[in-house]
Amino acid sequence: MDAASLCEYLPWDSEFFGLRIGRVNGDRLTPALAEAISEWCTAQSIDCLYFLAASDDPESVRLAERHGFRLVDIRVTLIRDRGSGSLTGFDPRPPIRFSRPEDIPALRAIAGVSHHDTRFYSDPNFPPARRDALYETWIEKSCNGYADAVLVAEAGGSAVGYITCKLVGEGGGEGQIGLVGVGPGHQGRGLGRGLVEAALGWFDGHGVPHVTVVTQGRNIAAQRLYQRCGFVTRSVQLWYHLWLR
Repeated sequence: MDAASLCEYLPWDSEFFGLRIGRVNGDRLTPALAEAISEWCTAQSIDCLYFLAASDDPESVRLAERHGFRLVDIRVTLIRDRGSGSLTGFDPRPPIRFSRPEDIPALRAIAGVSHHDTRFYSDPNFPPARRDALYETWIEKSCNGYADAVLVAEAGGSAVGYITCKLVGEGGGEGQIGLVGVGPGHQGRGLGRGLVEAALGWFDGHGVPHVTVVTQGRNIAAQRLYQRCGFVTRSVQLWYHLWLR
């Protein structure tokens, strides 16, 4: 990997957190790469550097820790091929329907308390208010076009849960589930599974051959939910953060 493509500066993350944030391109380290990354961070005045490491490469793990990276999350990617398991089908009416502009305040409130298992919460260097705001912003942007569909669980006429769907890859050939959240007081009622099955029905309607979703190694409940819906583990990776200032 040449020096120019070794790392990249992340403008959106940097502006959102008020820090200079970058990311390592690639999931493996060598001693030479680790030294070059340190030089790049110095030249770019980086405050925080993300590194998503391959979990099957002990040398990369040792080098990351030796150079000051700290483990913040275990990233589990699951995949479901079309036709794996039975679905109830997606009927875009309550209790699960497409999002509406008037849902956004309720969805933001749910997002602000629903993603505490993620790496930004396990890293104390990020201000707590900005962690909440990250997911509030993410769900709002998803409703405004960042996602191809946002499905909402409704109870009592109000939005109480959500799931975001995106078509990715060449020609939209892969489905990707982004955020999933169910509001406090509405959990344990099957809404999470209903949202996942509705999303899979939406992807099936678009002819997508397989769907992926990412969750955390510590989030056993989410992994079990996806497994019940026909997903299997595709990869396990390790998120590291390096703080330099």
